[in-house]
Amino acid sequence: MKTRFLLAAAIAVLLHAAPVAAETFRVEMRNRGEKGSMVFEPDFLAIKPGDSVKFIATHKSHNAASIDGMVPQGYAGFKGKINEEIEVTFDAPGFYGIKCSPHFGMGMVMLVKVGEAELTEAIRTVEVPARARPRFDDIFARIDAGEGQ
Repeated sequence: MKTRFLLAAAIAVLLHAAPVAAETFRVEMRNRGEKGSMVFEPDFLAIKPGDSVKFIATHKSHNAASIDGMVPQGYAGFKGKINEEIEVTFDAPGFYGIKCSPHFGMGMVMLVKVGEAELTEAIRTVEVPARARPRFDDIFARIDAGEGQ
């Protein structure tokens, strides 16, 4: 009886201590989507630290790259090549602004929230091209309304 109890207790401890498997989220870089032309779909993700995002170019003219000043302090950033499928793991909590380098001026942007993070004024006011501003403002409004909580 004591052996069974100890075995059950050991299993319970191991199950409780087992790490949760990280997830990989898919984001398509599209010429046209639900929100117009030159878009990431989805344009906002809320993920956990350790999760990854796979950026899929659906046309040969796209890439995914972090936006300077729109990432957590100390983050080195990333830049995929044109037409490259790239998978990025996000470990540090915070907000990560993402752009398609060739289409940044056309407003091709998205935002990734990792873990518990506060949407600061510094993130909201990073200088971006004029056509990217309304797309980010729409994402910020959705976050303010509770999306990604």
